[in-house]
This record gives sequence, structure tokens and C-alpha cells, in this order.
Amino acid sequence: MTILGIGLDLVTISEFAEQLQRSGTTMLRESFTAGERRYCQSKQTDPARSFAARWAAKEAVLKAWASSRFARSPQIGDNPYPLIEVVNDAWGRPSIKLHGLAAEFLPRARVHLSLTHDGDTAAAMVVLEDPGELADLIEGRETTR
Repeated sequence: MTILGIGLDLVTISEFAEQLQRSGTTMLRESFTAGERRYCQSKQTDPARSFAARWAAKEAVLKAWASSRFARSPQIGDNPYPLIEVVNDAWGRPSIKLHGLAAEFLPRARVHLSLTHDGDTAAAMVVLEDPGELADLIEGRETTR
């Protein structure tokens, strides 16, 4: 088991909410999956808090992934955000589900996620872990297969 990268991101919720409310913005549709939009919009008190935390999670995943590539950004297109989805289990615990090229490039990676928000700040911490062979390939070691 190898840690491939870690990522941390902070988002100012009020600034994020302003961006979401801008006339003509397509950020919600282009950056969040339908499931994420449903979940966040179901939060009656302040959906922007949930959206901001999920945005922080997506950014933290990209940072963790980039650190696994020696600070080179992953080449997965112009808009990687819908490829990284925050999902919740039956108890409300968040986790990451990768789609498309993100899932192809990180086929066995486990993404550990912690989300929080307090006051006007949302934050996410991600640890990208590989249980074996992927880490060997990234680090240039010969694999056992």
C-alpha cells in the first residue's frame, strides 16, 4: 500500500455562492454531476455550503493526483470536475467516485476524503492511495506481473 498524493483545498462559501448566482453561469451544470446537484439542492438551509465543500473535494483530488505525478497536472481534458463525484453512503458519509478518464488513469486507487465547513469556509482533505502495482509503476519499480 502506497500513498500516491495528498490534497487540501479551502473555499470561501460566500464567494462561491456569488459565483453560482451570476447570471448565465453554467458552473453547476458543467462541474457537478446530477447526483451532486440533487444532494446539495436538497439541503434546505444553504445549498452553497454543500456545493463549496464538494468543489473543495474536487480540487483536493486534483491536487493529490498532481502530486502523484510530480506536480504535473493530470491531462484529462479541459473540465475534469464532472469526472470527480462526491457521493454519500446510507449514513451520509462522503466519498469519491471517479468517472471516465479519471477512473481509467486511477483504476485501483482508493480516495480517502474528509469534508468540513465552518462559518464561511468549506474544506476538503484527500489522500490518494494505491494498494500495490500502480504505485510501483509511478515510482518506476518493476511490477510482479
